[in-house]
Amino acid sequence: MKSEIIGLLKSLVFAAFLAFCLNRFVLVNAMVPTGSMEPTIMTGDRVIAFRHSYLFSDPNRLDIIVFNSPTREGYLYIKRIIGLPGEEVLLENGNVYIDGVLLDDSGFVKEDFIGNFGPFVVEEGSFFVLGDNRNNSEDSRRWDNPFIPQEDIVGRAIFKYFRGVGLLR
Repeated sequence: MKSEIIGLLKSLVFAAFLAFCLNRFVLVNAMVPTGSMEPTIMTGDRVIAFRHSYLFSDPNRLDIIVFNSPTREGYLYIKRIIGLPGEEVLLENGNVYIDGVLLDDSGFVKEDFIGNFGPFVVEEGSFFVLGDNRNNSEDSRRWDNPFIPQEDIVGRAIFKYFRGVGLLR
């Protein structure tokens, strides 16, 4: 009986250590408190992000990323990359233009946004991000420094669960 209890305790300690290491060094488990990414990610959904997505490659346009908030210390935000380093981003009449070319975002945007913003020329090593719910999102359009430095990216969102389950695109 004593050896079984010791074996169970060893298993529990190992499982806790493994979960800690995965959460601290490999994955990010984040809860989405707002509707800024609807309809892709709903309020209350949980998201798993992979910390090492950009170890051997650069972030891509339309990737959904988890990053350190530029306005609230200790908070993580989840948004979609729209503008890459060196590009000009213009938001006008409900459309997004990258270097003068219309971005087709109809597959994931909740509705056309209201207002005109930019142009923004994305700094080297940084990204311009928007929420999919453009009329209800605190994102690059609204920050004093509209760009997210690559070193502030915590990971690329790869999976959502809780209310809706599925891979993210």
